[in-house]
Amino acid sequence: MPIIKTDMFIYAPREICFDVARDIDIHTQSASQTDERAIAGVTSGLIKLNETVTWEAIHFGIKQKLTVRITEFDFPNRFVDEMEKGAFKRFYHTHEFIEKENGTLMIDTFDYTSPFGLVGKLADRLFLERYMKEFFITRNRFIKKIAEERVGES
Repeated sequence: MPIIKTDMFIYAPREICFDVARDIDIHTQSASQTDERAIAGVTSGLIKLNETVTWEAIHFGIKQKLTVRITEFDFPNRFVDEMEKGAFKRFYHTHEFIEKENGTLMIDTFDYTSPFGLVGKLADRLFLERYMKEFFITRNRFIKKIAEERVGES
């Protein structure tokens, strides 16, 4: 059960960071390297508590679908999405936003279990954990860019 934790300081209020992080359109842009797109549930705009989105993307050369539900929602502090259907055995993904002087500390914690028992654990060690961490870092850099641009626009 790997746990991937990333954090990023963003020079923007946490309300902006929170909304940028839950914006389906921004997520699609941030994951363009995997051709990710929302195909069911909430497919555009801001996702909210108890809503789902089904993503379709290409990972490791294979087209995959993943459905997640927002299971916790405390604006502008924290939200959680959990997998309902997809390639993982399970995951619990926490997004936290801590107000700091001059901005927000965004903390992403992805707690997951790979399928296939020992084979899945081996895949985690060999490549999957590193791949997922890079995916989140790329996404979080994009969130930072958009949130800081929105501050500049106001």
